[in-house]
Amino acid sequence: MAAWDAEQYLQFKSQRTQPAIDLANRIRAVNPHTVLDIGCGPGNSTQVLKTCFPHAHILGIDNSETMIAKATATYPNLAFKLMSVDEVCHDDANYDVMFSNACLQWMPNHREVLPLLFGRLRANGVLAVQVPINTQEPLFRIIKEIVHDEKWGFPASLHEQNSTLSGNEYFDLLSSLTDNFDIWETVYYHTMPSIQAMVEWVKGTRLLPYTQALGKTDAQRLIDEITERAATVYQKQANGAILFRFRRLFFTATR
Repeated sequence: MAAWDAEQYLQFKSQRTQPAIDLANRIRAVNPHTVLDIGCGPGNSTQVLKTCFPHAHILGIDNSETMIAKATATYPNLAFKLMSVDEVCHDDANYDVMFSNACLQWMPNHREVLPLLFGRLRANGVLAVQVPINTQEPLFRIIKEIVHDEKWGFPASLHEQNSTLSGNEYFDLLSSLTDNFDIWETVYYHTMPSIQAMVEWVKGTRLLPYTQALGKTDAQRLIDEITERAATVYQKQANGAILFRFRRLFFTATR
């Protein structure tokens, strides 16, 4: 797994936080005592949860030391812990809300992971999840085509780091766990000032494993090739902006 760069990630803090706000708003009726923010990153989603549930004990966890350090420095009034999703799955702690915004796509075997997380809920507890499902958007198709080019020499393991099921598959999985769940999608139209800015977005997430596997010069060559290809596909809007469509899948499930 790549080493996360909190500052790179936070270049688009507002856009990255909005799905967390939208997901948290769907569970505002819950009155939890304990909330776990899985994959809290630099703490922006944990702060969203504290705003929604000011009286709850909220813990943000992440397996990145860099992200936990940034979260702790930015939100000293909140609790954070270095901890992996696998550790949560096999822990003996239980929670009223388990929340995960744009994290679980980095975990394989969702058919195994989600039931384990669901099992960590208390009675009437809620699992709330958002994962990107943007692989068919032009930029992500370009990235996939380029990084699979043999000239880069990337091992197959790098290509397998980002994994989600289809909406129908999540529906069947959730229906095997509970009768009380909701599943939906949202497409965000993010306004980017340029193609370069759009590529900066993915440098902090999707491209990170690839750029970190290369030397500085080759990493820049990779970024340049992706940028040049994207410029042939994305057209400017009337005001000169680039629209970066970002599709995300959400679900909530009550135990």
